[in-house]
Amino acid sequence: MTEFNLARAAAAALIGLALAGVPAHAEIKNYEFQLAQPTVQVGADRIVTVRLVDKTTAKPVPDAVIFAARLDMAPDGMQEMVTKVTPMPGTEPGTYRFKATFGMAGRWQLSLGAKVQGETGSVESKLVVTAQQ
Repeated sequence: MTEFNLARAAAAALIGLALAGVPAHAEIKNYEFQLAQPTVQVGADRIVTVRLVDKTTAKPVPDAVIFAARLDMAPDGMQEMVTKVTPMPGTEPGTYRFKATFGMAGRWQLSLGAKVQGETGSVESKLVVTAQQ
């Protein structure tokens, strides 16, 4: 009986040591996209820059994989008014840029979906960009 308890204690200690070496990851809800600038000028080939940050550390999150991007006028009740969004290279780690045509003034919703490396789940955000004349 004593050998059995000793074996269980040794196994528990080994599991504890193994888990101590595993780095802790943030939860997917701790990540968010933020607009670098909330306004753009109406017109073609306008650039919208967003940052992906870890809210617990306020640090930028580089190398996320953006798998969904949509730009429409849902905030102004015109979700059928959609424009093409083209990903562009970021200028610094943790920034993600998109080129789009803002055909009219108003509020445009940029919907993004991304995977953060090493995390399960997806970061999803809806950001409002205002296009001005």
